[in-house]
Amino acid sequence: MSELKNILAISGSTRKASVNLHILKHLAGLYKERARITIYEELDQLPHFNPDLDIDPPPPQVARFRELIGAADGVLICTPEYVFSMPGSLKNALEWMVSTVILSDKPAALITASLSGLKAHEELQLVMKTIGATLSPATNLLIQSPKTKISADGQITDPTTAGQLHELMENILGLI
Repeated sequence: MSELKNILAISGSTRKASVNLHILKHLAGLYKERARITIYEELDQLPHFNPDLDIDPPPPQVARFRELIGAADGVLICTPEYVFSMPGSLKNALEWMVSTVILSDKPAALITASLSGLKAHEELQLVMKTIGATLSPATNLLIQSPKTKISADGQITDPTTAGQLHELMENILGLI
């Protein structure tokens, strides 16, 4: 059996019962035989991005976040859309990567799960491309109206969505 792939999963929402976090936990359980998916739940602990603080060493929370990304074979982000944009906490986290090459050429899968989500998904793709992550149309998924497709306890109830998530995971694992 081949070695497990290391994937750092990041929920763009800081809500404990977020549908985005449910999706990541679902995928972590479903793919535990093929990937070690670590879910980063500390976005709210990162300081606001400030270039004056982006020095060596950076703030401890930033250093830990960068270490986790650096140790990962790939990154999986699942985010909601707030006011036609990705949440500020996710954008803040990604801004801490700008002065590094940690995400350069690192395979990334991007999921936006929100009522509409289109603008946040476009923005997330733009930011990830800008900081050098490896993206593919096959590792991008927009799940609109996710609360009609995912139960309150995190079960994927829509067969089409389940199939799309499976395809996305197969594709990101193929890139790693």
